[in-house]
Amino acid sequence: MDKVHIEKNTVQETLIIPLYARKLCSEQYPAYFRDEKAVELIERLDYDFSQIEKKSRSLMQRFGALEVAMRQSGLAIETQEYLKEHPKAAVVNLGCGLDQTGENCDNGTCQIYNIDLPDVIAVRKTLLPAQDRVNNIATDLNDAGWFDRIDDTGGAVFLAAGVFYYFQKKQVQMLFHKMARRFPGGKLVFDTAGKRAVAMMSKTWVKQAGIEDVDVFFHVNDMERDLISWMKESKVTSRGYMLGYHDLKDPSVSGFFRLLAKIGDGMMRMRIVRIDF
Repeated sequence: MDKVHIEKNTVQETLIIPLYARKLCSEQYPAYFRDEKAVELIERLDYDFSQIEKKSRSLMQRFGALEVAMRQSGLAIETQEYLKEHPKAAVVNLGCGLDQTGENCDNGTCQIYNIDLPDVIAVRKTLLPAQDRVNNIATDLNDAGWFDRIDDTGGAVFLAAGVFYYFQKKQVQMLFHKMARRFPGGKLVFDTAGKRAVAMMSKTWVKQAGIEDVDVFFHVNDMERDLISWMKESKVTSRGYMLGYHDLKDPSVSGFFRLLAKIGDGMMRMRIVRIDF
């Protein structure tokens, strides 16, 4: 099978880091997260992974893999809980990249939608051809036209992993309000972090995305002020990103990493947020 080439310094390249992180998660923390497809996809990409592999041995990169494991696990748990009450719901993965959380939560009756920019969806279609009940939508999330392509007659649960950090606060606010009006009874789950955490990220992917003024971009220091206050018609709840769904007491997680996890949920305001429309 021919490998799929990924060009450097393109939108497509942004798929690589989260994909590789999910591979590391599966290898290092299988008690909390497994993504066998990520391991398979790495082998199918024509891309120089040498620098990523070198960095993956560092302490903070290994903790970063644990962060990804906790995020994906939390989002999957929330999705599965919604499907228990709405078995025929639409499961919508916003800014999906090559993530398969929707497919991994498939209960056999839901409809799955993966939404991302055209260049990303083009790669996804090549590597992950859509199966029955799976729909790939190439669009900008801020273009609400995609709403009409979602069949929410059985309900709708939306998930977004590492997506809204790239959005300005006003964009997030507008998108959430539009979703609340269009999908009553639906549920949105996503990860957030405080300004301090996002500023730390600015040395890596935020900088690569050309983001300089962190204040303008979406972050949540105070749930009431930064989110609940402008979603008054919806129910907003949250759990700790790192320890909200798991206690991390498996031997694969060191005591030092558990300490960092507490700092992440506390000082860094790392949360999984749930909005019930």
